[in-house]
Amino acid sequence: MASPKKEQKKATTARHVALLRGVNVNGITVKSAELKALFVELGFGAVRTVLASGNVLFDTDERDADALRTRIEQALRDRFGYDAWIVLLTQKQVADMAAAYPFERIDEERHPYLVFGSNPAMLDEVMEKAGTIDPKLERLKQGKGVLYWQCSRGESTDTPVAKLLAKTRYKSSTTARNLRTVEKLLMD
Repeated sequence: MASPKKEQKKATTARHVALLRGVNVNGITVKSAELKALFVELGFGAVRTVLASGNVLFDTDERDADALRTRIEQALRDRFGYDAWIVLLTQKQVADMAAAYPFERIDEERHPYLVFGSNPAMLDEVMEKAGTIDPKLERLKQGKGVLYWQCSRGESTDTPVAKLLAKTRYKSSTTARNLRTVEKLLMD
């Protein structure tokens, strides 16, 4: 009679969202088909890109988020030749963040954004440095692992918060997405 084998735990696959920072702007072009191909080559399942702003949905059973993020960033650097940074979340985390959006979702005068971060300390710092905000121009509120931002239409690069987020200090750890884009990441 064979000795009993240890029962192995079956790895659970989770849907992930990789949010690339700074692609398809400032001369860094990453085509969606090439981006998808890279994620497939990395061994991920059910890979899908959303819009052309660096959003990738994929399945993996890998659990070490930091190692996974580092591996993806290095693959992006190697393949596309730019200083790649991503924010990596599960689709469930993104859904929870979107559901908690505290401002009006539909406002003819304002754009709704979520600012995602791979380093919670950087999000805390942005909140601290933002200081007192003129609510006529923009709004900023901290959530769990995210900042909720709303700014006047046509001002998403000119407000004090936009200028703060554009600083090199935050390049490697934050990226913003319009709420409508975020909701498209949840339709899968």
